[in-house]
Amino acid sequence: MTFHSRRALTICLLTAVLGCWAWGSGMAQTQDTQGFPKPDSIKGLQVQMVDDAIKLGVRHGAINFALNGMFATQDQSDAAKWDSDGKTYYFSKSYLANIDRQVKTLSDAGLVVYLIILAMPTGNRAIDSLVIHPEAIGDRGSSDRSYTVAASNVQTQEGQAWLRAASEYLADRYSGKEAPHGRVWGWIIGNEVNSHHMWHYRGPSTLEALVDDYEKIVRISHESLRKSSQNARVYLSLDHHWTQAHTPDQPTKSVPGKDLIDAFAKLAKERGDFPWHLAYHPYHSNLFRVDLWNDPQAPVRADTPKITFRNLEILCEHMKRPELLWKENPRSIILSEQGFHSQQTPQSEQQQAAAYAYAWEKCQRLPMIDAFIYHRHVDHSQEGGLRLGLWRNVQGSIADPDSPKPIYELFLRAGTPQWRQSAEPLLPITGLSSWDQVISK
Repeated sequence: MTFHSRRALTICLLTAVLGCWAWGSGMAQTQDTQGFPKPDSIKGLQVQMVDDAIKLGVRHGAINFALNGMFATQDQSDAAKWDSDGKTYYFSKSYLANIDRQVKTLSDAGLVVYLIILAMPTGNRAIDSLVIHPEAIGDRGSSDRSYTVAASNVQTQEGQAWLRAASEYLADRYSGKEAPHGRVWGWIIGNEVNSHHMWHYRGPSTLEALVDDYEKIVRISHESLRKSSQNARVYLSLDHHWTQAHTPDQPTKSVPGKDLIDAFAKLAKERGDFPWHLAYHPYHSNLFRVDLWNDPQAPVRADTPKITFRNLEILCEHMKRPELLWKENPRSIILSEQGFHSQQTPQSEQQQAAAYAYAWEKCQRLPMIDAFIYHRHVDHSQEGGLRLGLWRNVQGSIADPDSPKPIYELFLRAGTPQWRQSAEPLLPITGLSSWDQVISK
């Protein structure tokens, strides 16, 4: 998405090494039969500071996971072995230990944890040729790292086999019956796939080719996950472009989100339907604006160019269409990444808080929204000038926390009896006379 910079890719990959993995034998656990959890709140966060997230009463936590980071070879000292379809694969225990710390701490605190599964270029030929889509690599044999997220390699048998083995390994580690390293319930596959030139790079692509690849990636993830869990979920990832693509004059670089969902659903049914779900990013059309209630590119109608918080009900209505249902029920919708910008002034920070109040009140009136995961925890200096955090960052740092903004106290009270007291004073900023007006009649 425009202006995101490296927003979703520079957090959550902590560097503590916590030791070796006990599950290195390639032997899968018994399938977990627990039902998908139903937290008492939709409040979520892409977590940077675990203790603070728990203090804030967060119920949903999202963590980025780089597939390339788990790649290992047999001769590496930290290589864990995994057998899949008669072949042995090796994965990095040290990289996974970094993820363990986050997953276990959050899940032990009762959060529903989601992994955002990303294929990222490394410049290493051995890794990229296996993990990254061949058309993203081209003739060089390795990526030039001019993009930050790529499509996974499902074009070659070796790529598909590696992705399946890696997915099985992850599912067994985090979603199996034992899950000693913490439990993951949601697997968000890729990032903003409809804007594929920026966030799911596979070279120039038609809608048909993009969906063909993506359906294979998601299906492999789902099938791998089902070996370990009956009810953990896989999610498609889309940005806010709905009937208009991010690059409308360059159709091989992006596609409308509506077209991708509809084409994906059709192809999945042709190949044998399965329970995929949706992770959506309803940012304001202009990421530097926070007046969600006044988004001219998001009118409340079915053919809206974009779906943002202004017209989020359109997404819910679309997902009720018969051809999109799973066993006669709508698929789950989570809002897995969205934040509101503030300039470094008291007035602007109050407007940021008002935007969160508006978005929260909107979600409370849309029962199909299962999670509202805020991005980001702390302002990040490499996010194209955006300051989306609940915390200000230390001046001169990338994302070291300095002090909380007004949105922090509001976020703390979301989902509590103190919410109304905090949200009501922000109502005049929106121009509404009642929070009931967040849903258009």
